[in-house]
Amino acid sequence: MKTPALFPRYSQFRLTEALKDSPVVLVHGPRQCGKTTLTRMVGDKAGYAYFSFDEEVILRAAEADPTGFVLDLPERVILDEIQRAPGLFVAIKATVDKHRIPGRFILTGSANVFLVPQLSDSLAGRMEILRLHPLAQSELARVQSCFLASLFANSFKARSVERLGPELAARIVTGGYPAALARSTPARCAAWYRDYVEALVQRDVSEMARISSLHVLPRLLSFAVGQTAKLLNVCDLAAPFQLSRPTIRDYVTLLERVFLLDILPPWHSNRLSRLIKTPKLHMGDTGVACALMGMDAHDLAKDRTVLGPLLETFVFQEVRRQAEWQDKPISFHHFRDKDGVEVDIVLERGAQEIAGIEVKASATVTAKDFSGLRKLRDVSGSRFLGGVVLYDGEQCVHFGDRLHAVPIRTLWETT
Repeated sequence: MKTPALFPRYSQFRLTEALKDSPVVLVHGPRQCGKTTLTRMVGDKAGYAYFSFDEEVILRAAEADPTGFVLDLPERVILDEIQRAPGLFVAIKATVDKHRIPGRFILTGSANVFLVPQLSDSLAGRMEILRLHPLAQSELARVQSCFLASLFANSFKARSVERLGPELAARIVTGGYPAALARSTPARCAAWYRDYVEALVQRDVSEMARISSLHVLPRLLSFAVGQTAKLLNVCDLAAPFQLSRPTIRDYVTLLERVFLLDILPPWHSNRLSRLIKTPKLHMGDTGVACALMGMDAHDLAKDRTVLGPLLETFVFQEVRRQAEWQDKPISFHHFRDKDGVEVDIVLERGAQEIAGIEVKASATVTAKDFSGLRKLRDVSGSRFLGGVVLYDGEQCVHFGDRLHAVPIRTLWETT
């Protein structure tokens, strides 16, 4: 295992660029994903002071006098775990409005700011928001993957690569959290993930919402693992608990706020009237998912019914992580109609560019595996730039107009 500090973070360039013209830059993402390491790597070179609201004295000072706290700060400052001191947002806004200096504040937060509207709204027009994920496979491989560029350019070339085989299950189980990757054995890595979830629920979630059934959340998350890469079914999640469906839905939102769960919205088209409008549920990291299931790489490789959904989540999280350092923003959806025709991941770049990804755990691909991508292509017309079936095979081959079968390892390779 490598030490966490050795892995590159390809979002560093986006952070550096944002500081050149934005008074406030917020880097948000799950705890322990590397936010502090990234922001201090950039900020220390530029002379930023650093304050963490995980330190009780600093937190209490900020809560007691938010305006005075902000006025006393150095000219350039990193404020770590800002979600613990939400009262500072108004004070930061007032300071920025008086002195609009690019790069004045670097903030980090372990709560999804888009699900806490009062935080993002208070600095609207003054703050750029960057999402930092756990490590991508391309960061672990120390290469700048060109997969997304090739997907939108429809430029996959016919070639052969080595099949991943058992290595694929190992990558899914290991996940992407730097501290877990630094553990000496897979068992120690899994123990870190279990402790991480427990600590996150007991601390961050309990601070965000005073709920009486806090003990339900770890169990709910364990049940959610079984729904990863499936349509979100709140009834199924609520079944084991003596709680209402609205309450369970609120708990799902809480877990989404701390990045343990991701909700993938459905893709819509005016040209199709029979589309399923239910979102999909994905675990935020497959390392967390496998640890909660008690599965190691050997177990996962043997159980194909579990491998398939976890592989889809693994691919979804990888392309999302890579999307964060692209020049153009990419939004993610899934496509499914009432006849069961589906595409696992639909990517939209701007208003006119669409691509699709279907994920298969098998070592072979047939024409039937492209049925969903063909329907997405036909409905989207010229907006559809490329579609791939990612599979654990060896051949990258053409499968018709703008369609390719592509080995999964291509996700983190340079060509």
